[in-house]
Amino acid sequence: MRGYFSRHAQVLLATIGDIVRDPVGSALTIAVIGITLALPAGLFAALGNLDRLSEGWHRSAAFSVYLHRQTAAPRQVAAAIGRLPGVQAATYVSPAAGLAAFQRLSGFGAALTTLKRNPLPPVVLVTPRRETPAALKGLVQTLKATPGVALVQSDLRWLERLHAGLILGHRLAILLTVLLGLAVLLILGNIIRVAVMNRATEIEVIQLVGGTDRFIRRPFLYAGALQGALGALLAFLIVNLAIWAIDGPARQLAELYGSGYRLEGLGLHGFWWLLAGGAALGWSGSRLAVARELRRRRLT
Repeated sequence: MRGYFSRHAQVLLATIGDIVRDPVGSALTIAVIGITLALPAGLFAALGNLDRLSEGWHRSAAFSVYLHRQTAAPRQVAAAIGRLPGVQAATYVSPAAGLAAFQRLSGFGAALTTLKRNPLPPVVLVTPRRETPAALKGLVQTLKATPGVALVQSDLRWLERLHAGLILGHRLAILLTVLLGLAVLLILGNIIRVAVMNRATEIEVIQLVGGTDRFIRRPFLYAGALQGALGALLAFLIVNLAIWAIDGPARQLAELYGSGYRLEGLGLHGFWWLLAGGAALGWSGSRLAVARELRRRRLT
């Protein structure tokens, strides 16, 4: 077992040496991979920030539930609404409290004092949990069927548009990731194929002395995985630097709307996923290229 790991360590060190001895070519390869992976990674980072921003929009999607004026126990109705599935909070607003707030905000305080009776009904302000638009529609129907409820005022159209836009964005991100992942496979596969051709004499000698295909493949697999991982690291830096560059203006815009929202980068979780994906693409592209070349040599 120790000899197995020592052989792999020797191949890894030799691969690092090959990359260092060809800094220009290696840098160009890593740069192409990094820029290619930065595109889907940046799109996923943008969608993640949009998801975080939409959480605040979901919290602002409160329903106004108007109760019948003749309801005997409006507070009990509000408590029952608060216990419904999908309801995060239910705040009861009495007619007196509603009229006082209207007098304060409308500027017609003096005129409203001439009213003989309070025209406002009891109201329950419902804050729903973050659900899909279909689930929120079901909650509205449940609220309408609740005894004592006269009217439910809600505007779910913009939430439906937001939800549909996020789904479309995620589908586009997945499609772009697949296409650019294939591009990375082709790029590394072509580079490894050229490397195999340049070492054709060495490979023939190894085969003559009994070297297996696994032994021949090993340095190329390490080269592909290492270049893919370094390209993923470069993509991570590109995405986070881009987010850092626009975070200041985005924060100023958020402050104008009274929000403390800040952009977030890929983070540690995104870093490991990107690193693993880059290494896996490099390893896969190298394996396909070497297998093709070895198969071609056996046929000739």
